[in-house]
Amino acid sequence: MSAVAKYVNVADYLADLPEDRRAVMEDLRRAVTEAAPAATETIAYDMPALRLSGKFLVSYQAFKNHYSLFPWSDHMAARLGDALKPYMHGKGTIRFPADEPIPTDLVRQIVGLRVEEVRAER
Repeated sequence: MSAVAKYVNVADYLADLPEDRRAVMEDLRRAVTEAAPAATETIAYDMPALRLSGKFLVSYQAFKNHYSLFPWSDHMAARLGDALKPYMHGKGTIRFPADEPIPTDLVRQIVGLRVEEVRAER
């Protein structure tokens, strides 16, 4: 038996967040969608996500102490270097501390690199 998804769309996800978390997530949402205007918003694993040409691009989620963006890759780490390094956590996870502003310019660069990666997979 499979689990039933909690959220149907990104608006449902955002509406379920406390107001202070929602504002930050809306900024993050704006940054990822601006960086990938051809992508489609969806929900993956009960978190907001983007798909490009049917392929997974990125997802993002609010946690108590941080905001996460998935995934990072070795290629991305090499291209973004020291700018990305403080936020890399575990395998493929980028974490932005909840008590600091989200670096939206960096987020746009990350998503732009993911667009390149997904397009190269074709």
